[in-house]
Amino acid sequence: MASKSNATASGQALWTKTPKANAELFALTYGSLVTELVRDYEDPIEVNAQLDRIGHSIGVRCVDEFLSKADVAGLTTQCGSLRETAEVVAKMGFKMFLGVNAEVGGFSQDQKSFSIYLQENPLSTFVELPGEEQGGSDDLRRLKYSNVYCGVIRGALEQVNLKVECNIVRDTGELEIRVDLREVIADGAGDDYKEG
Repeated sequence: MASKSNATASGQALWTKTPKANAELFALTYGSLVTELVRDYEDPIEVNAQLDRIGHSIGVRCVDEFLSKADVAGLTTQCGSLRETAEVVAKMGFKMFLGVNAEVGGFSQDQKSFSIYLQENPLSTFVELPGEEQGGSDDLRRLKYSNVYCGVIRGALEQVNLKVECNIVRDTGELEIRVDLREVIADGAGDDYKEG
């Protein structure tokens, strides 16, 4: 991956070639899903875990589509560092699948952690999320409404041999997702595919 501007242009190129779903329908459907999970599980911590699991399943599948479309478009997606990987996820992945621009920053000194920032969050278009300053149930303030993103990032990066931990730092205003590299997975099939 060459540069930030190249990644941004590549993300835009992928976005223009990807079939679009209605963004409003997507946001409303996601809101309904979260509402149903809150009703079913009642505990916001368990709802967060379910959203992460759902996102993980999505991320595992998205990476194949991303790599095939990038290849067809003649875009280089080979990354030599976590910084380059972060740029590809933010500038190309978020743009291709959601049509939003994301920024990367907040790298740790050891270059094993970073944050992804979204100025506009398509998932929260029709939702008013309780902020720290607002009243309301303490339980609902523990809900990480956009936690599906963490699962998507985790699932996608696992497919390219990076085990990460993701957390929503800020879910209101500018969305911030913190990504921490835990391990570079050795090449080869995962445990699910090994004969026992």
